[in-house]
Amino acid sequence: MTIRLYDTSARQIRDFSPLQPGCVSIYLCGATVQAAPHIGHIRSGLNFDIMRRWFEYRGYDVTFVRNVTDIDDKIIWKAGEQGRPWWAIGYENERAFNDGYTVLGCLPPTYEPRATGHITEMVEMMRGLIERGHAYEADGSVYFDVRSWPSYLELSRQDLDEMRQPSEEGITGKRDPRDFAMWKAAKPGEPSWETPFGRGRPGWHLECSAMAHKYLGTAFDIHGGGLDLVFPHHENEIAQAKAYGDEFARYWVHNAWVTMSGEKMSKSLGNSVLVSEMVKRWRPIVLRYYLGTPHYRSMIEYSEEALREAESAFARIEGFVQRVVEKAGVVEPAPEVPLAFAEAMDDDLGVPQALAVVHTTVRQGNSALAADDKEAAVARLAEVRAMLGVLGLDPLDPQWAGEGDRGEDLHGVVDTLVRMVLDQREAARARKDWPTADAIRDQLGQSGLVIEDGPQGPRWSLGPR
Repeated sequence: MTIRLYDTSARQIRDFSPLQPGCVSIYLCGATVQAAPHIGHIRSGLNFDIMRRWFEYRGYDVTFVRNVTDIDDKIIWKAGEQGRPWWAIGYENERAFNDGYTVLGCLPPTYEPRATGHITEMVEMMRGLIERGHAYEADGSVYFDVRSWPSYLELSRQDLDEMRQPSEEGITGKRDPRDFAMWKAAKPGEPSWETPFGRGRPGWHLECSAMAHKYLGTAFDIHGGGLDLVFPHHENEIAQAKAYGDEFARYWVHNAWVTMSGEKMSKSLGNSVLVSEMVKRWRPIVLRYYLGTPHYRSMIEYSEEALREAESAFARIEGFVQRVVEKAGVVEPAPEVPLAFAEAMDDDLGVPQALAVVHTTVRQGNSALAADDKEAAVARLAEVRAMLGVLGLDPLDPQWAGEGDRGEDLHGVVDTLVRMVLDQREAARARKDWPTADAIRDQLGQSGLVIEDGPQGPRWSLGPR
């Protein structure tokens, strides 16, 4: 068994070989808590939740670190705009992010450090970089000297001479406009901390390098984040950490975005969809299915139609689970997932291919139910539960207990309405009005329902769309 992952730094899929046998260390760039999360933010946490679950299924002991950036230009700007303390803005949105992760079934991280809790580690790293000649102090700020590190831009593969540093970094006191800020000198009214370089606050890139070093040491297995973080954030993390003497991350894994009209979902573009609002309209388990089942390196183009398709697809899985439970009681997950599912997941977390195995197994289980083969149906459900558990989508898992209640309530409402229509169809059949009976059945079919006539009367279920 070998898990293979696409490594951004190598631009290819590589066999995964952990630093320490039987253990996996993962650092994920988490939330910058200037606002409540939209589904694009949560997708990253969800993708790496599936990665973590798969490593754990494969028997690894996983240390999963997901940081919180609780000091940032945008947080400070929001605080001024709203007339509230910067830390209140950060804490409020940190809780909103955690609520979003939890409602979509993400396991809690092993450690979830806040940037502001690690100023000491940041000062230590800056001191070391200044001593090694890779950083310098200017007007109370500290900058990384990009020309001092020949391997700079090894991740994004840009040409330094053709690159311009983002304008928000500013150029005051820099030796080279492309040098980036590790520490920003205090400005009137802004939060600041006392350091040997004067009062100020950390730069975004330094925060993650220092926290990864503290919690995972000088070297760790996987660094993850959204595709938009490759440059400048991850590039600058690498430069700082390696110039400091760390080996840092051995694999770089990046998830793609959720887009709307072809653009990255972003609050600045005004096209975001808040998780807190989405879960009022869609069951959280359906939202997890929608965000978690495309390949993590594939863009997701947001649309209501796509969400409805996800809802229908998951309903077919859930319907099978419910029918077997009605017939045989709760069935425990199988000890192992089917081989084809495992092969798909081992191959760069091929969730779409793995999900195809789930749906094939569901169809086999439904065929067994139709043939009244209880033993085969139970066996298929055990396999389905094992696979869904890896994906965090098992409807019988306690995580979704409230979901089940909500789903049962909705199912009861729909069942009552469909039964009323089916009674009209039965009345038409009783009077041998076959055209009306067939028309009712066809209309139900166009609504996505499949009607099966049996000895106990008609039964409905959601059909494919």
